[in-house]
Amino acid sequence: MSVSLYYTARRATPLTGSESGAVTRVVTARQASFPYEDEESLYLYDAGAAEPGTVLDGSTKMPFDPGRLLPVVAHVLDSVTELRRTLPDADWHVHMDDLDIEWDEVGGYELPGMRDPDLLAELAAESDR
Repeated sequence: MSVSLYYTARRATPLTGSESGAVTRVVTARQASFPYEDEESLYLYDAGAAEPGTVLDGSTKMPFDPGRLLPVVAHVLDSVTELRRTLPDADWHVHMDDLDIEWDEVGGYELPGMRDPDLLAELAAESDR
C-alpha cells in the first residue's frame, strides 16, 4: 500500500503569465535538486484537466524505503512551501492521504521530526538491514 502527499491551490482567478512563469521556475529548480533519481518528486497535474478554480494541483508518491522517506517528505514539503509563497492569495490544501498538513507562516509545511538528525539516522540504519 502506498502513501502519497497531495497539494492543491484554489482561487477565483486563473494564474497570470507572471505567476505561471514563477511556478515553472520553482518546479524546475526543486525537481533538479531532488535527492533521488529513482523516486517520485514534486509532480503537478496537467492544468487543463483541473477543476474550475484550481490553479495548481499535484501529488507525490512516498518511497517505501524508510531511509528515504523523510528526505523526500522534507524536499517535497519545502517545494510546496515555496509554491505557496509564490501564490500566497490561493486557498491551499496539503495532505498526506488522510492527514492534513497545516501551514505555519514561519516554517511553511512541515511534519514533526522530519529534520531530526537522530530519527533520520535511525531510519537510514533500518533501511540498511
